Amino acid sequence: MATTRVPLRRAADYTVLGVLAFIFVLPVLYLLLGSLKPSDEVLNGLTGFLPTHLTFANYAHVLDALNSDSTGYFWRFMGISLLVAFVVVTGGLFVNSMAAYGMSRLKWRGREAVFTLVLLLMLVPFESVAVPLFYMFNGQRNTVFIQAVPFIANAFSVYQFHTFFGKIPPSIEEAARLDGAGPWRTFFAIIVPMSKPAFASVAILTFLTQWGSFLWPVLMVSDPSVRPLPLEMSVFQGQQPPDWGQILAFGVLLVLPVLVVFAFFQRWFVQGVASSAVKG
Repeated sequence: MATTRVPLRRAADYTVLGVLAFIFVLPVLYLLLGSLKPSDEVLNGLTGFLPTHLTFANYAHVLDALNSDSTGYFWRFMGISLLVAFVVVTGGLFVNSMAAYGMSRLKWRGREAVFTLVLLLMLVPFESVAVPLFYMFNGQRNTVFIQAVPFIANAFSVYQFHTFFGKIPPSIEEAARLDGAGPWRTFFAIIVPMSKPAFASVAILTFLTQWGSFLWPVLMVSDPSVRPLPLEMSVFQGQQPPDWGQILAFGVLLVLPVLVVFAFFQRWFVQGVASSAVKG
């Protein structure tokens, strides 16, 4: 009797998961199909899911509309966003991982108090400090520097690294110390290669957060030459009359780099999720 219940329960689980996955995929499917349809067929309710009159004209129109000095260049907006995200992700991986390593593996006075402060910083929403930061860095407006540097150090990333580093057996570092390796060599030669899932998770989450950043660019960027892609999309969407086919095509172009980043890091990301589930 018990043997028959297992396949039935497994089938029920897969059915529920399949239905939930289908529901979550629907908006993405609507976005993709809408980007390939004429504007007057996009907002037609459920008929928007019908793959009719598909064409890449919307993508061509978006690239043509943003291809002059007066409107700015699409690929320049994309390049600014990629540059800012690259600086934040790479700088964040370096800074936050070392900070977490110092607080989780090295012995020094006050480290618990510092880590508690990091945890408290996680409770502070960015919106509450955005205006003070605006006045503090007002002289750096309209620069790539100011779009990236304030977000390199991140309390949540430190917490993620700290949690992962705490699961690494201390005997590994003790063996490295006996071989003459100092803290720097231990970190870069042993800890970093063992922590690929943590680095992948932090990289993906940091990229997602930074790629969709909107409030800070609104406050600090008014020059189109350094405008990131999400801010340009709001400008493009505000044009009248709105062409929803082109707006959805812009949205697809905005999402593509996120898919590329996830595809690059997904193997280590899945390993980290799987290992956490097993240990949990």
